Amino acid sequence: MINFPKNFLWGAAASAPQTEGHSLSNGKTASTWDEWYVQNPEKFQPGQGPATTSNVYELYADDVKRMQSIGMNSYRTSISWTRLLPDGKNVNPEAVSFYRDYFTKLNEAGVTPIINLFHFDMPWWLMEKGGWENRESVDAFGFYAKTAFELFGDLVQRWTTFNEPVVHIECGYLYGYHYPDVVDFKKAIQVGYHTLMAHVAAVEALKASNCEGQIGIILNISPTYARSESPEDQRAKEIADLLNGKSFLDPCALGTIPVGLKEVLADNDLLPITAENDSVRIANNTVDFLGLNYYQPRRVQAPENPQTPALTPADFYAPYDWPEKKMNIYRGWEIYPEAIYDMAMMIKDEYGNIPWYVAENGMGVANEERFLNEDGMIEDDYRIEFMQDHLQQLHNAIEKGSNCFGYHTWTFVDCWSWLNGYTNRYGFYRVDLDNNYARSMKKSGLWFKALSENNGFNK
Repeated sequence: MINFPKNFLWGAAASAPQTEGHSLSNGKTASTWDEWYVQNPEKFQPGQGPATTSNVYELYADDVKRMQSIGMNSYRTSISWTRLLPDGKNVNPEAVSFYRDYFTKLNEAGVTPIINLFHFDMPWWLMEKGGWENRESVDAFGFYAKTAFELFGDLVQRWTTFNEPVVHIECGYLYGYHYPDVVDFKKAIQVGYHTLMAHVAAVEALKASNCEGQIGIILNISPTYARSESPEDQRAKEIADLLNGKSFLDPCALGTIPVGLKEVLADNDLLPITAENDSVRIANNTVDFLGLNYYQPRRVQAPENPQTPALTPADFYAPYDWPEKKMNIYRGWEIYPEAIYDMAMMIKDEYGNIPWYVAENGMGVANEERFLNEDGMIEDDYRIEFMQDHLQQLHNAIEKGSNCFGYHTWTFVDCWSWLNGYTNRYGFYRVDLDNNYARSMKKSGLWFKALSENNGFNK
């Protein structure tokens, strides 16, 4: 038996925009997803927009009971900014009732809520002002965070500010997967900087409140592996780490922006506009803990024909196709459990062994109905194997002293996945889109129940 530390958090993660539904009702106003679906529905899976998703707004009470039934003792989800503050200023009382009841039911069921404030769902009213390009977004987010802490601080002891901030930056301003779907490296860096300062504003707001909770941030820190030991490939690795990992990890955990990152940006005319005293605010508002999402490693090599100054990150590093890789063919992602060990030891050795947890880890598979047995249960043994392999590596790191306090999968019930809709499924529970979003447990749910009850599993 592989045993984990006492009081280890076993749970799952999700987000408001991917699960709640009721996206333009009950007092909620539009996010960029709602508006983009109206403007360009062809970019999304046919008929699978953000309106209903998994209908958690109506089904949350029963979902909490389902969490109990598979042994979850914790759950991370997010608050919808546009539900709580439809115009950015005035509180929506129905949202307060919804979230207070939701969080209360979680606590009563012994499921510790970890509540995130932003999961890619920029309010449309703020996007019309430039979104994260506009410094006004920093204060707007700080006010939103302050409001959430005041309204729910008695129910929530662990808060996070952003989920994977690098993703809304690169997907919105470099790669076309999020609104506003532009390619502008300079804007991307400015958006990233304002996101960092918005995070700082939220940490400041919690410190100024009467809440006793802790605050962190959730980052997708995929370890970077270079093709070779050549100076060119190693430089590609270094810059990939600076842009994708250390850009948020260092200021949030250590209170400093890496000198190497500043130099790379300066050399390529990419430095953001800053404000006086920003560096002091960053230094004084480091996080209490980290959430780290891990799905796949990043493998890089030196680019063949880079532009100078750089126009995209591809001018700094190119992807490397490792010939020995094992793949999840449905997502096109490499499966490499060893990286979760490397990530854990990096946090131990380079970041003061700050408390952290696996905030997301999981396997998306298409057409899971192929694996329905005669009792109507999906036998997702591939997902169980995936979790076992990663947990083995995580346990190895904990044994070596890494300060990890939990493991959350993506996700609890199948959820809506942005432009991919419901193409790939991740949940412990199947969601039947043709039957009023009915839930049915998969085999992995039974396995997870045993995992939680035993606080470990047999090799």
